[in-house]
Amino acid sequence: METPPWRDRIRTEDALLEQLEAQAEAARRRRAQALREGAEDLGSVYALAKQLGLSWSAVAKAIKKYTTA
Repeated sequence: METPPWRDRIRTEDALLEQLEAQAEAARRRRAQALREGAEDLGSVYALAKQLGLSWSAVAKAIKKYTTA
């Protein structure tokens, strides 16, 4: 079996990267929504971050960046 020409391989890989980036963005938004719900459940972003072992600023930034339109 012959390897497709490099131009075709690049187009194929570019399309795959676009799909992966879209899926990663969707996952970041779902995660941020879950973080928001966790912060509401626990009473604060700080409490959530402490429970998850993350910095509160990273949690707050994720929530802000991916849950606002």
